[in-house]
Amino acid sequence: MSKILFVLTGADHWTLADGTAHPTGFWAEEAVVPYRALKAAGHEIVVATPGGVVPPVDRASLAAEVNGGQEKADELARALEEMAELRTPAKLAEVDLDDFAAVFYPGGHGPMEDLAVDAESGRLLVAALDSGKPLAVVCHGPAALLAAVRPDGTNAFAGYRAAAFTNEEEIQGGLAGQARWLLQDRLTEAGVDVRASEPWAPHVVVDRNLVTGQNPASSVPVAEELLKLLG
Repeated sequence: MSKILFVLTGADHWTLADGTAHPTGFWAEEAVVPYRALKAAGHEIVVATPGGVVPPVDRASLAAEVNGGQEKADELARALEEMAELRTPAKLAEVDLDDFAAVFYPGGHGPMEDLAVDAESGRLLVAALDSGKPLAVVCHGPAALLAAVRPDGTNAFAGYRAAAFTNEEEIQGGLAGQARWLLQDRLTEAGVDVRASEPWAPHVVVDRNLVTGQNPASSVPVAEELLKLLG
């Protein structure tokens, strides 16, 4: 079938307003669910990170309380172990977009640390958007859109409708008061038309070739919409 590029964070922490490092990484469910859906449809997955570092999983995303119990948490951990692509990521700077049919960015707070300011990721996102290829981003993954700046200084996603982890969800999650900045605010400032829905409920926005999901619960419908665009 097709090759799909998964761009993951390489950051294992998120620097808070007081300078402390909050442990993080990518959110397991947001990587596993689309991975499984795309592999089941016959697609090949290639993982890329800044510098080609092995992407760190946010350990909090493997906790029983966020996965509906220990059994589901254990199953998610096993699924990660089976994702061999996570152990041999490509260097983001060496990725050729022409090799791929679509691009996907999962979340976790990691992207708030590195992908939000990563120029290589930003260039890739601009190219993916302009190519018309399906581009799917979920939860805190849209932090990467902040680096997608055109030569004239405008954000490539300005004017696009999108979903992303909301201020209300960050507040309820307990980290809003410690954050240097909030994702919904920064995206709005960049000109993105953020469409917020109920906290923690599945919510997906499709605008042209861009598919975005608000939170971990949106991983399933994001994968479904991405598969639709892939045809």
